[in-house]
Amino acid sequence: MDAARPAFSGSIPEVYQSLMVPMLFDPYALDLADRAAAIAPSSILELAAGTGVVTRQLALTLPGEATITATDLSQGMVDEAASQPTARPVTWAVADAMSLPFADESFDLVVCQFGVMFYPKKTTAFAEMRRVLRPGGSVIFSVWDGFDDNEFVAVVDAALADFFPESPPSFMADLPHGYHDPEQIRRDLAGGGFKTGVRIETVTRQSTSPSAEAAAVAYCQGNPMRLEIERLGSIEAATAHVAQALAARFGSGPIHGRIQAQVVTAVR
Repeated sequence: MDAARPAFSGSIPEVYQSLMVPMLFDPYALDLADRAAAIAPSSILELAAGTGVVTRQLALTLPGEATITATDLSQGMVDEAASQPTARPVTWAVADAMSLPFADESFDLVVCQFGVMFYPKKTTAFAEMRRVLRPGGSVIFSVWDGFDDNEFVAVVDAALADFFPESPPSFMADLPHGYHDPEQIRRDLAGGGFKTGVRIETVTRQSTSPSAEAAAVAYCQGNPMRLEIERLGSIEAATAHVAQALAARFGSGPIHGRIQAQVVTAVR
């Protein structure tokens, strides 16, 4: 993996699957799978599948004859995803969205939930998506909106800035929440060949965590920001500080917060 794209490796995939997925990704997986089913594709390529939250929902929702190929850049994430049961057979593969190992016009639909933000060259990724789509095929992807519309991560970011005042972690602002301007998305899609048939919709949901502590572990240890925190200091102390901040803002017991994303559809 190159330095421009962070590593989802080590213990991260397991924490991601157990804590991040139910807290953040399940609600949007349902939304994306419903959008995919409305298109009624016969062959689907999923990019940045992570630990397979969307894949499993697609397997439940799509017509029985539809085939699913699910990919991720990280072998660790693919291994974790493949270990989870699915309602139908899924082809799992490690693949780089910058250079997809698939023939031209191989799929009816390309889906990508919260992965586009990590691609170092967005236009290249979009061009590759378009290349593997059949004429009339669609791409559906989602990207996180900014901190103002995502309550948990805003508190996490502020708490880490307080804990590491000299050099706060920048991962969340730079990558997961760093690519959400609709006009920039439209320009990049056009640069990748999607010049018409683009629709961008704001989708708001509620995030739930069983506790502030669980949410803190998810954010601090269930994604590549963990590596940034460990370079700066104690991961345990930083996680505890974030948990205190989340509890102060959202209370004890199960906590709830607003999450918001942009869901994008483009047609070849």
